[in-house]
Amino acid sequence: MATATPSLAHFKLPVIENEPMMAYAKGSAERAKLKEALDEMIAQGTQEVPVVINGEKIYTGNKAQQFNPSNHKSVVCDYHQADAALTEKAIQGAVAAQAQWEALPFNDRVAVFLKAADLLSQKYRYKVMAATMLGQGKNIWQAEIDAAAELCDFWRFNCKYAEEIYQQQPPKNAPGNWNRVEYRALEGFVLGISPFNFTAIGGNIPSAPALMGNVVLWKPSPSAVYSNYLVYEILVEAGLPAGVIQFVPGPAEEICSTAINHPKFASLHFTGSTKVFKKLWADVGKNMDKYVTYPRLVGETGGKNYHILHPDLDKAGVHHAALQTIRAAFEYQGQKCSACSRCYVPKSLYEDFKASITAEHAKITQGAVEEFQHFSGPVINKFAFDKIKSYVDHAQADSESEIIAGGKCDDSVGYFIQPTVIKSNNKFSKTMVEEIFGPVVTVFVYDDEKFEETCQLIGETTEYALTGALFAKSRESIVKGSNLLRQTAGNFYINDKCTGAVVGQQPFGGARGSGTNDKAGSWTLLVRFVSMRTIKENFVPISDYAYPSNLI
Repeated sequence: MATATPSLAHFKLPVIENEPMMAYAKGSAERAKLKEALDEMIAQGTQEVPVVINGEKIYTGNKAQQFNPSNHKSVVCDYHQADAALTEKAIQGAVAAQAQWEALPFNDRVAVFLKAADLLSQKYRYKVMAATMLGQGKNIWQAEIDAAAELCDFWRFNCKYAEEIYQQQPPKNAPGNWNRVEYRALEGFVLGISPFNFTAIGGNIPSAPALMGNVVLWKPSPSAVYSNYLVYEILVEAGLPAGVIQFVPGPAEEICSTAINHPKFASLHFTGSTKVFKKLWADVGKNMDKYVTYPRLVGETGGKNYHILHPDLDKAGVHHAALQTIRAAFEYQGQKCSACSRCYVPKSLYEDFKASITAEHAKITQGAVEEFQHFSGPVINKFAFDKIKSYVDHAQADSESEIIAGGKCDDSVGYFIQPTVIKSNNKFSKTMVEEIFGPVVTVFVYDDEKFEETCQLIGETTEYALTGALFAKSRESIVKGSNLLRQTAGNFYINDKCTGAVVGQQPFGGARGSGTNDKAGSWTLLVRFVSMRTIKENFVPISDYAYPSNLI
């Protein structure tokens, strides 16, 4: 009896396009459906989320809570936590499931993720968005571009990129030989650690390696457990076999140390803080003699992202830069690794820039995510609130800093920090140098004749190199600035904000202290989770071991 499904054809994937984004205008059908989903989720109250290992839902009784940051008395979910023993069980189950999963024909693996994208796009769009809004503090638009559009795009475009990778084969064959390449899954399991701020990243962290035949332990962020669990359930409904992705919420140190100490640890797929990634990297380094293979470490971490205005901008260009800075700094309360956190403005343009950004800032409203009109919502939790507030407090007390807009903080009901604009006279002030991860942007005014020097300053101010944007009018200025800033950002924008990378359009990632720059939303990420095997098959027997050059 055959032990594997025969591959009887090469299949061509459907045409892949970006998921259309809905506008949610007042009175629209999609707005009404989202409100219905939100109302239903609120009425249902606290959800219960299990650990899931080998398809079994495990209720450990060791529970933690995910709160609604708009109303921190409201519990979104109680989630059961895995411990070291359950993590070990998850590893064993995943490793056992790998052979059968990897052996599935490519078209069958792809079908799982294409179906998941369609389920999310249609059947579960509003439910996952509602969970993202209530659990992670996103307004409608931020939830739409993340939990709906971007996650659909990750699942679909990853399939297309995988198809292209598998098509890369040796172009030459000697007479009587056939050369080919297999793209094997890694030998062992992948540890996937996802952040709170993007449901789409939560879905992509385990899905990208799984698509390539790997098995994954997925540890979601404590502040995004519920939306991530819904994503996991969508994958299961789409046909993902048990054990391929193990859903293991719980204490990071216990889960990660158990996984990283295991001989079958093959890769880390991580999005989170630079400090944590460096710690995990060091821990892996200490364990190198334990592993079956050299682990692949893939990480997207922090940023201290910038906008810089060139002196050649006209008044309209300055206003455009101010608007883009508001979006880049304050959308989703600055809780994007790509968010603009520092802005360099030439002295001749500062008054116009200040007038624009303060006037537009005055229009920003802030409130609970269920109140659809607000541009700004809460930060994620008490720890984030206290940390961000400390920077605002510092600016208020610092003689070299001036708060020119915002600065109010209130955690009585939810974790609300008003979008804040600081002007600093010190190019290395605390708020110019340190990652804040909140709705705070600091402006430094430079002398017009020091544009080149300021570009150099951008690269020397922090360890990061994630995103950055140049606003300039002439092509000469654009080329000059782009070249000077080449190593300061993995995603560089010209006359556009430094946030908002779209899968299939702007592959995302940074270098230096911002990560390994493996570019989520591109084929370069997927190749990190395969190990190539080159095969040479000979069809013609040789008649002698000696070569003509050996003959006398």
